[in-house]
Amino acid sequence: MGRETLRTFFNLSNEQGVLRTSIVATLFIAAIGIGFGLASGSFSIAFDGVYSLVDASMSGLSLMVVRLITAYASASQVSRKMRDRFTMGFWHLEPMVLALNGILLSGVAIYALINAVSSLLAGGRELAFDVAMIYAVLTVAVCVAIAVAEARANRKIGSDFLRMDVNGWVMSASITTALLIAFCIGYLVQGTAWAWISPYIDPAVLALVCLVIIPMPMSAVRQAMADIFLVTPADFKRHIDSVAQAFVEKHGLQSFRAYVAKVGRSREIELYFIVPESAGTKTIGEWDALREELGDAIGGEGPHRWLTVVFTGDPEWAE
Repeated sequence: MGRETLRTFFNLSNEQGVLRTSIVATLFIAAIGIGFGLASGSFSIAFDGVYSLVDASMSGLSLMVVRLITAYASASQVSRKMRDRFTMGFWHLEPMVLALNGILLSGVAIYALINAVSSLLAGGRELAFDVAMIYAVLTVAVCVAIAVAEARANRKIGSDFLRMDVNGWVMSASITTALLIAFCIGYLVQGTAWAWISPYIDPAVLALVCLVIIPMPMSAVRQAMADIFLVTPADFKRHIDSVAQAFVEKHGLQSFRAYVAKVGRSREIELYFIVPESAGTKTIGEWDALREELGDAIGGEGPHRWLTVVFTGDPEWAE
């Protein structure tokens, strides 16, 4: 792979390049985590590696979804057969992946918590604290570097996937920092009167880490589930109602009905305007001009806005 290819592959100015960079870094963390975990005898380090491996898998799935959404929105690289099967686009996949990601990561943490409690009840486990400390320092450095780079990139990109990924890196850095502190304590008490606590340090820290991790993805899961069930965002609905009401008053229409949903990065808007019987006839061009005016007033025009505007004299068509 040439230098130019590498620069394109790890391009931090677009969402796919950032995700690819994150996946490679996560796989690196997973590999050294599992390796150092086995070498040091630390289940908390091995868990950190497995957690990173699961995270990398979900980031890979996120990358696939991003490529589908981007390709469909830009009308490129999507076969005619695929377009015929998914005429409404691929936005609905984004909240599904985000929900699955959060639930899976919390599930892994719950399993690790059960193992940590079991180990504590069994008397703990001995581990090589010096090896564990080397892992912790290396991992914290990588996590902080990737989190900072992704956060800077996402200021311009504004992706929910990247936002959750940044939170994941911050979470990993925090977890590993806690592990580092615990390993330092374990190393310092060796050969002292407090040496008896060293077997309990690894499972105890793992249990505490899991208690912190388990609820953290839940806010992202709640938002993803709201998108899946097409829960109307209140602030966005107020904006649409305000624009539609002003449009009704300006053009002497009878009333309107607004249907709004957020699905991943897409904003789906259906507006039905009831035209009074006394209104004069208009040409198709005039109706289209009104739609254009309304679209400009709503704002947010782009590949991820799905806007449908209907004018009808029968209120039943709007219900």
